[in-house]
Amino acid sequence: MARSVLIVDDNNLVRRWLRSWLEQHGEWAVCGEAEDGRMAVERVQQLHPDIVVLDLQMPVLNGLEAARVISQVSPKTVMVMFTVHRSEQLVKEARASGITDVVSKCEMLGEHLLLALRQACA
Repeated sequence: MARSVLIVDDNNLVRRWLRSWLEQHGEWAVCGEAEDGRMAVERVQQLHPDIVVLDLQMPVLNGLEAARVISQVSPKTVMVMFTVHRSEQLVKEARASGITDVVSKCEMLGEHLLLALRQACA
């Protein structure tokens, strides 16, 4: 059975690319999208996704702030951060916020993200 994914990024092109890419793999079903952190929290409460792919820099609530709230309202929801700003310090902050892994948008996107999603759900 496919795992449901919520895509959260303020860039519409990134959201569409992620949706298209994930839907090519039968193990993932995109259940929704959000363009900012507050909307992400609302969508998690409405849709109950298995996993959330979060951008770091977004309006209203950034990815770390949204992750902290999501961890409280839906502690079983797995989160992976997908950002251009990957650093060891960010990885530490992300894990402290409830995020399982941080994947760089600048690296080979597809395979790194796919591996991170699989590991996060394992």
